[in-house]
Amino acid sequence: MGEAYNGIAAADLDVVWQKSRYSNSKGNCVEFAPLPNGEVAMRNSRFPDGPALVYTRAEIDAMLLGVKDGEFDHLGTP
Repeated sequence: MGEAYNGIAAADLDVVWQKSRYSNSKGNCVEFAPLPNGEVAMRNSRFPDGPALVYTRAEIDAMLLGVKDGEFDHLGTP
């Protein structure tokens, strides 16, 4: 695998994708995969061959801390 970049075809990444156990029965979920260089790729499970966005570990950590703190609760189900 060469250098991963934002918008890379998810199918071009030789990684193991993981989605939340809270994913609904239709499989609609965000999936994450660690990359060999320490970055993290993210894709939409409805489009497994579509684009993957690549984030640094620090960016993922900041997002997870915000989720745990409830900063994004307003985006959930009404």
